[in-house]
Amino acid sequence: MNFFAKAMAIMTQDQEFLEFVVKALVDVPDAVHTDRKVDEMGVLITLKVDPADMGKIIGRNGQTAKSIRALLRVVGVKNNARVNLKIEEPEGGRGPAMRREDHGDRSEHDARMRDVDEVVDDLKL
Repeated sequence: MNFFAKAMAIMTQDQEFLEFVVKALVDVPDAVHTDRKVDEMGVLITLKVDPADMGKIIGRNGQTAKSIRALLRVVGVKNNARVNLKIEEPEGGRGPAMRREDHGDRSEHDARMRDVDEVVDDLKL
């Protein structure tokens, strides 16, 4: 393998690693697409997934995305590169926010909230 081919193989390890990890997490692995760009700031990998899989990639409070970014930084350090990850939102953004009217009957909502309050009070002891 000549020097150029070896350099190209090293340069795409971060992208291949990201695709491997993300495809293992999502339900629609065929919808996973990445784009890799290199500039003076380092490497930027843009990730696109099926909109239904977005929550799996972001995780609760963004913990999964933070973990993936940390792993990519480790891969980048190993190859002397600064690697950043951009997760693209699905077409149309996150969608409209739920309005109070969209929650259905208000009395039903209030009853559920009373049940939640009772459980919380029981936990306080």
